[in-house]
Amino acid sequence: WARIVHGEVGGEEGGEPGGATSGGLPYPFFLAQPLADAPASLGERGDWLVEWKFDGIRGQIVKRQGQVWVWSRGEELMTDRFPELVALASGWPDGTVIDGEIVAWDATAPSLPGSSAQGAPAPFSVLQQRIGRKTLTPKVLAAAPVHFLAYDLIERDGIDARAWPQGERRAALEALADAVRPRLDCSPLLQANDWAALAAWRERSREWGLEGLMLKHRLGRYGTGRVKSRPGDAEPLAWWKWKVDPFTIDGVLIYAQAGHGRRASVYTDYTFAVWSRPPRDAEEAQAVVQAIGERRPVQPGALQLVAFTKAYSGLSDEEFLAVDAVIRRTTLEKFGPVRSVL
Repeated sequence: WARIVHGEVGGEEGGEPGGATSGGLPYPFFLAQPLADAPASLGERGDWLVEWKFDGIRGQIVKRQGQVWVWSRGEELMTDRFPELVALASGWPDGTVIDGEIVAWDATAPSLPGSSAQGAPAPFSVLQQRIGRKTLTPKVLAAAPVHFLAYDLIERDGIDARAWPQGERRAALEALADAVRPRLDCSPLLQANDWAALAAWRERSREWGLEGLMLKHRLGRYGTGRVKSRPGDAEPLAWWKWKVDPFTIDGVLIYAQAGHGRRASVYTDYTFAVWSRPPRDAEEAQAVVQAIGERRPVQPGALQLVAFTKAYSGLSDEEFLAVDAVIRRTTLEKFGPVRSVL
């Protein structure tokens, strides 16, 4: 905030976020909706541009008045954290704003399907090495190199391009990417004749450390926030994220803690455990549960429940209340705000 007030980010006249002449300020981000229905519900496959969904930091790079700014989706100024992106955008024409994904990069990895760029995104854990660092030493920069994959051109030559159709913005983005040096890498487009072929690509996402697919209507404009059009609308306005199905695991609830705010009186924060090894049979598993109830210590090498994760979301208010009732009936011990359950 202080940097904006003193004019380091804003232009000479200042300006509101989203204005094409507002100094270094970004545009409001257009957010994607999760796709819950079958993709065929969206209509013809050919009406949609399809990209990979990356696991990185969504960002906008702003080049105006001979300066470069890098912003996160949360409107956090990150320019100092990513000097590689400043170098990347230094040769862009003034009045350029590009939306994309900041990812850690493995230049030795095989290229992604649909991409001409050498390498592929590294795990998000590599990028995390950069996020919390106040000082970027040469060692840190070498250990966690970053890359920018461009999604969308939302300002060109100082003109707000958000009302242009998605396909037109993509063509302009690709033209800019070919013209600038260093070359800008665009998020690769996937080619497939039908939704079934795209579903096959989606199922393989994890092979490349990706989260699924992004679907963007060719006629859609760049909106504000998480918005979507209704079926039959003359002007589609939607980005859909078609993520791979999450992994599932069976766990045992062993501890519970009351929540916060309006859920302060309900047990909503859970600790789960898994078996230290597969039980030989149901009798062995039941013997462990009985030993816990009798507060008998674990024998060396014996089967036991091992805590592995916590969770505090994903249920409705009604479901939290139902679990809360079970927790209160099966409480084994109390430790301040925490209960152990059996």
